[in-house]
Amino acid sequence: MVDIKTFKLISMQLADDDALLDIDMEDGLIINKEDDKGTWLVEVFTDHKYIPYFEDACANDKEIIVQVVITKRENDPASFSTKVCCVKKLKKHASILLTGKLTKPKSDYPEKLLEHLIDNGFTGDQLLAEFKQNIVTRPKIALPKKV
Repeated sequence: MVDIKTFKLISMQLADDDALLDIDMEDGLIINKEDDKGTWLVEVFTDHKYIPYFEDACANDKEIIVQVVITKRENDPASFSTKVCCVKKLKKHASILLTGKLTKPKSDYPEKLLEHLIDNGFTGDQLLAEFKQNIVTRPKIALPKKV
């Protein structure tokens, strides 16, 4: 028997090249199947406007990189390489089910944040103050460009 662990999905973003697109969520959950393949399931209840994107990804067996925050907003985002399993249109929302694998087990969010702040010209005490504030608020940071 395989143990599973279920967590509340706090936020989800789609990684597109070097940008992150926030997905407007009503609710969501993420399940670690704890199987020998390292499989995770992500279900997000979202606006109908996302249906065409996810249906196209499903039809074309397209890999989607998502970045999610689990359980608490203060947690580091985790990146997953996923594929769309199912898209269901409900009365007020759409249910999107993804299956995938963790792409990087350890988050390097603090390093990305620091690099982002330095790239934006922050130095000295101002850099430290911005870092302290942003490490708590977790602003969206673009992913590094693929080589």
